[in-house]
Amino acid sequence: MEFDLKTIEALAPDQASLSAASKLTKRTNWPRLEKHEQQALIWGECQGSGSNPYRVVVDTGDHGYQCTCPSRKFPCKHTLALMWIAATAPASFAAADTTLEWVNDWLGRRRKTASQPVQQPAPGAEAKSIGEAARADESAAVEDNATVERREAAQRKRAESTREAVSAALDELDQWIADQLRLGLSGFVDASSDRCRRIAARLVDMKAAALAGRIDEIPSRLMALRSEERPDAAIRELGKLVLLAKAWRSAPDDPELKRLVSTSETREQVLANPDAMQVESLWEVVGEKIETRRDGLVSHSTWLLDLKSSTPQFALLLDYFPASAGRRSNAFSPGDRFNARLVFYPSHRPLRALVAERMGDVASGPWPDFTLGVAKDPLAAHVCHQDAAPWLTDSPLMLPPGPILVDDRGAAWWQAADDPQGLALPISGAVNQTLLGLDLAATAALWDGARLDLLAAQSGFGRLDLS
Repeated sequence: MEFDLKTIEALAPDQASLSAASKLTKRTNWPRLEKHEQQALIWGECQGSGSNPYRVVVDTGDHGYQCTCPSRKFPCKHTLALMWIAATAPASFAAADTTLEWVNDWLGRRRKTASQPVQQPAPGAEAKSIGEAARADESAAVEDNATVERREAAQRKRAESTREAVSAALDELDQWIADQLRLGLSGFVDASSDRCRRIAARLVDMKAAALAGRIDEIPSRLMALRSEERPDAAIRELGKLVLLAKAWRSAPDDPELKRLVSTSETREQVLANPDAMQVESLWEVVGEKIETRRDGLVSHSTWLLDLKSSTPQFALLLDYFPASAGRRSNAFSPGDRFNARLVFYPSHRPLRALVAERMGDVASGPWPDFTLGVAKDPLAAHVCHQDAAPWLTDSPLMLPPGPILVDDRGAAWWQAADDPQGLALPISGAVNQTLLGLDLAATAALWDGARLDLLAAQSGFGRLDLS
C-alpha cells in the first residue's frame, strides 16, 4: 500500500473521524475486503444502519476514494476504516483478479473526469481577436466567482447546521446534568460509566464530538480518586461542563470553545493564522502523559517549560493517534532542550501549541530561579487559568522548594518548605520511595483542583524525571 497511518491521520477531517474509524475497525462486520493486484485499488462493504451495506473503494495510488454512506465528512469514517485495515492488517484483504462492476463504474467515471483532453483549435480556424479573448476571460472570471460564492454559501450553510446541532446537544446535556443531580451524586458515581457513555454517544450524533470525548473520560477520572472524594469531584466535573456550555452559547464562534465542544482546527490552519501567538525561546521537555481513551484513541501530551521567561511559562504539545497503531516513536524525550519557535492555538490562556520551527538542541542545565514568582502562592497560576477559562481541568504549576512526604494512610503529599502555614498538596498515584523526604528546589506539576500530577523536579542531585 502507498499510504501509512500518518497519511490516513492527515486525511481525517477531525478527531471525531479518527475515533469513529478506530471503533469501526473493531466492531463492524465487513462482508467483503478485496484488493486488485494489478491496480492500486482496495474496496469493501460495511453494514450500516440501513438494509444495504455501504460500498467503499479507495485508490491507494493517489488516495482517491468513494463511499455510498450519507455522511457529510470527507473522507467518511468508513473510508478511514478501510484505509486503517489496509495499513495495519493487509492480510485481511483477499486478492481479486477482476474488479466488481460498481468499482469499475466509479473508476471509469473518475478517470474520465480526471483526463479530459485539452481542446485544441482546429486547423485553419481563425484566431480570436483581443476583444473576444478578453470577453471570454471576463466570462470565465464571472463563472469562477459564482463557483466561489456557491462554495462559500454551502460552507455557511454547513456551519449553521453544525451550530444548530451543537446547540441542541448542549440543551440535551443540560437536561442530562439536571437528571444526574436529581437522582443523586452517589448513584451517578456508581453508574457513571454507563451514564456517561450513553450521553457521549448522543453528543457524537449531534456533532459535539470533542465534548463527548471529555464526558466519556469522567468515569476514569472519578475512579482514580478515593471513594470519599468522588462526589466532590463529580460536582466539579459537571460544573465545568455547565460553564463550558454557557460559554459556547455566548460565543459559539470562539475558536477555543469550538475546539472543546465540536471540532478542532487543523495544524495548517493554526500555522496560517496571523493572530496566533508565536514564541521563539529555549524549551525543555519537563514531562509527558500518555493515556488510552475509551473512544479508541491515545492522547499523548508533552509539556514544555520556557527557560527564557522570568516567570514559569508552559506549553502543551498534544497529539492523538489510534490505539491500534501501537506506541509511536516520540519526537521528544523528558529532559530534552532545544531552541524552537512555537505557534499557540488561539485561547483565553494560550497553552496548547505546535512546533513551527526547531533550530537545534542545547545542553542540559538547571532551571531558572522562579522562586520569587511562585513562593507566595504556588496555586496563583491555577487561579489565573480558572479565571480566564473555568472549564479547563489541568493547570501546569511550578512549585517552590519543598519535599514529598507520606501521611499515616500512605498517601503522598507535597509540602512547602518555607510556608509558615504549612501548605500541602496531595499527589495522585504512587510515588517512588527514593523521593520521600528529598529536598526539591523546584517541582513542575499539573494541578486539577484536587491532585498534583508530578512532571519533573530540580534537586541537589540534578534533574529528576517524575512523569
